[in-house]
Amino acid sequence: MTSYAVIMAGGSGERFWPYSRIQRPKQLLRLADEHRTMLQQAVDRIAPLIPANRVLVITSHVLQQPIRQALPNVPAANIIAEPAKRNTAPCLALAAAHIAAREGGTDATMAVLTADHFIGNEEAFLANVSTALLAAQQHQALVTLGIRPVRPETGYGYIECGAATGLDSVLRVTSFKEKPNLATAEHYVQHGGFLWNSGMFFWTVRDLQQAMVQHLPAVGQHIDAMATAITGGNDHVVNELFAAMPDVSIDYGVMEPATNVEVVPALFAWDDIGSWDALLRLHPRDANGNVVIGAAMLVDCHDSIVVNVSERQHVATAVGLYNAVLVVTDDASMVCPKDRAQDVKTIVQALRAAGRTDVL
Repeated sequence: MTSYAVIMAGGSGERFWPYSRIQRPKQLLRLADEHRTMLQQAVDRIAPLIPANRVLVITSHVLQQPIRQALPNVPAANIIAEPAKRNTAPCLALAAAHIAAREGGTDATMAVLTADHFIGNEEAFLANVSTALLAAQQHQALVTLGIRPVRPETGYGYIECGAATGLDSVLRVTSFKEKPNLATAEHYVQHGGFLWNSGMFFWTVRDLQQAMVQHLPAVGQHIDAMATAITGGNDHVVNELFAAMPDVSIDYGVMEPATNVEVVPALFAWDDIGSWDALLRLHPRDANGNVVIGAAMLVDCHDSIVVNVSERQHVATAVGLYNAVLVVTDDASMVCPKDRAQDVKTIVQALRAAGRTDVL
C-alpha cells in the first residue's frame, strides 16, 4: 500500500522572535541542528520509509516559496498553500484530497508528521512509524504516537491508554485529555497510563474521510469534491470549498469523538521545542549551565540561554545574567527571564500594533 507523509508547516513560531520572522518561522530555523532546518530534518527523517516525491508540505501562501527554496529535494508541486487560514482538520482534509487525486482513490496511507519537533532516536522513530502505519492498515484505525511523560507538563494534551490491540505495543485509546493543571498533570505522570499527545497521526485516506464525514461533516463531505477539482485543475473550486470549512482542530473535531483510535507509545526522545527555554533540553551547557549559540562573551552568567544569529561581525555580551534569555540578530535583540519565554509572542504583538513590520 502506498504511503504519503503530510507535514503541516504553516505556523509562525512567534515565541522564537527575533530569530523567527514572517517568512522564516520556527520550522525554517536551525534550532536543533546547526546544519539543517527543522523542516529539512523532518523530511530527511522519514526518507527511509517515504521518499521526497511522496512528501506533501501544507503551508500558507506567504511561506510557500520560502519552503520551496528550503526543500529543493521535494517537488515544488508538493509544497501546497492552504487557500485560507484554517485549523488542522481542514488542512488534513486538503492533504487527503490531494493524495486521493494523485492515487485515483482513497487506499493510500497518510503519516501526518510535525515540522518543528525534536526526535532523538531516528531508528526508533522509524520503527514506531512502521508499526503505526501497519496498525492503521490492519485495524482500519486512526493511530497516533504517544510520548511517555518525563515531567508533569501542563502545556501538552494527554492520551489515556486502554487495552492492548494484539499488534506489537499498540494500545487502544480510552480518551484524550485537554491541557491539565499542575495537580492533574502530576496525577497523570504518577498513574503511568497516560501519554503526551505528539500531534503525529496515521490512517488511510479512506478511514480519515469516513471519520470526518461522521464526526465533522462540514469538512469531510468536501474531500471528494476537492479531489475532483484538483484532478481537473479547478483551483477556484478548491478555494471555495476550503474557505467554507470551519476553523477546527483534528484533535477536537475527529480524534476525540472517534472510537477506532489507537496509540503507539514512542520509543524515542521527543520535544516540541515550543519556546526558547527548550534549548536547555536540547543543547549541551557550559560549566555555568548556560546554552550558548553563536559568538558570545559571558561573565558571571548562569543557567541562561544566549543565541547570536547575527550575520555581521557582532559579539553578544552579558554580565550577571541568571535564568535569562538573550537573542541577538542583525536588526533586533530580545531579553527576558527564562520563565517568561512563552511570553515572547507578546513582543511580536506589541511591535505589530506599533507598526514595526520592518522587524517582523
